[in-house]
Amino acid sequence: MKAVRFHEFGAPEVLRLEEVEQPAPGTGQVRIRVAATTFNGVEGNIRAGYMQGPIPVALPHVLGMDVAGTVDALGEGVATVAVGDAVVGFLPMTEDGAAAEYVVAPADVLAPAPTAIPLADAAALPSVGLTARQALFDHGGLEAGQRVLVNGAGGAVGGYAVQLAKAAGAHVIATASPRSSERVRGYGADEVVDHSTTDVPAAVSEPVDLVLNLAPVEPAQLAALVGLIRDGGTLVNTTVWMPAPSDEARGVRGIDLFVRSDAEQLADLVARVDRGELQVDVAERVPLAELASVHARAAGGELPGKVVVLVADA
Repeated sequence: MKAVRFHEFGAPEVLRLEEVEQPAPGTGQVRIRVAATTFNGVEGNIRAGYMQGPIPVALPHVLGMDVAGTVDALGEGVATVAVGDAVVGFLPMTEDGAAAEYVVAPADVLAPAPTAIPLADAAALPSVGLTARQALFDHGGLEAGQRVLVNGAGGAVGGYAVQLAKAAGAHVIATASPRSSERVRGYGADEVVDHSTTDVPAAVSEPVDLVLNLAPVEPAQLAALVGLIRDGGTLVNTTVWMPAPSDEARGVRGIDLFVRSDAEQLADLVARVDRGELQVDVAERVPLAELASVHARAAGGELPGKVVVLVADA
């Protein structure tokens, strides 16, 4: 089978499209014929060798933490899915991923794929959708009637965060560039702040209950957001190389989010997609052979949004 993998850490050029042995599922695993995976920013850091502490990988390594595809074979003890099922999942980041024609995955991380969108596009849901959901509710405790600031709403996680927060009955303030502001408004944001021309803290007129930071801002900018949070509120930060600030005197918690795979939560997101309550936006679709160029464009800040990597018939 074909797979894109790297044998040494380094620049995007280390990624190679190769013929590799097809994997076999072990106990509790299934093999998936991959329709698509995606590019996630953390995968560029894994490839470069910056994440060997929190996400150690053995070389050679296949990237692709998101998967959408069809179950092809079952390992021993698997009864939750069947051969032929269309599934999506957020795969273990330390194991070989879905930038390949086939991948093995723990059966317990998989959810049925949405039927309202193409199977390949469903790869754009797992990791970023789960990040948004867990940030807002598991860590942020967001409730109806509360105010939330989504800093960096123009990205893939931000789009899901705005939609989920609005659906939960929150008042959503979102920061976005002019390029993405209309899309963010379409997700349901009550207020959109142009972070490229406006001082965000000055633009937020009333305290918020929750700040979700998704943007690679400077530490001083992140610290300034704490001042917008009411006493007892929360800041959830996904840029984990920069610790989340807090204000203990006011009971404001700072939480660094490490997303986890959760099939039940993913199934809920899928159901929302199928009911038309959650929009999956794909900015671009590229073939597997172009994955290295996607990494290079990402390093230069040139990606337009969520990129789906098409693998079927690679």
